[in-house]
This record gives sequence, structure tokens and C-alpha cells, in this order.
Amino acid sequence: MILATTETINGKELEVLGLAKGSTIQTVNAFRDIGAGLKTLVGGELTKYNEMMNNARALATKRMVEEAEALGADAVVCVRYASASVTQGAAEVMAYGTAVKFI
Repeated sequence: MILATTETINGKELEVLGLAKGSTIQTVNAFRDIGAGLKTLVGGELTKYNEMMNNARALATKRMVEEAEALGADAVVCVRYASASVTQGAAEVMAYGTAVKFI
């Protein structure tokens, strides 16, 4: 499966199949959330949150690809990511794009 942030793929003619999306809501455990709160006092990278968001993006991408494959897609173009805070220490990540077939 080809994933592209562009509207086209060089050398390919595309037939649009529809929207492909995937999402997940992830959280870190409460102890790490408390530790992150303390980290804001001294500054620095919140590595556990960084790991959580990387895992969430990977899972959302996997689910988007699965949805595109179910549509019979060869690629997803115009891939975008969005995230939103759901609650303290939890975030939703969505991956979406246009599922296309090569013609």
C-alpha cells in the first residue's frame, strides 16, 4: 500500500474509491501521568507521552490502511493526521486520506 501526502502519485492514473480513515484513543497510566505533571515543573521532553502518540499514529495508520484495502485500494493519497485531547492524559489520533486504485 502506497501512502502519500500529495494528491497524485507520479506515473499513475488514479480512480478515487472514497475516504479511508483510522483512529484510536490512547492514554498513559496514572503513575506516568503524575510523573509528567511533575516534569512540567522542571521542563523537558515527556517521553512516555511521545511514545504514546507514536503508537497511536501507527495504530491509526494501520486502521486507515485496512479500511483502504477493504475498498480495494492500491494507495491512499492526501494522507493527513489529526489529534485531540479527550481527557487528562488521553488523546485521540485520526489518520485519513483518499483511497485510490491505479487504472
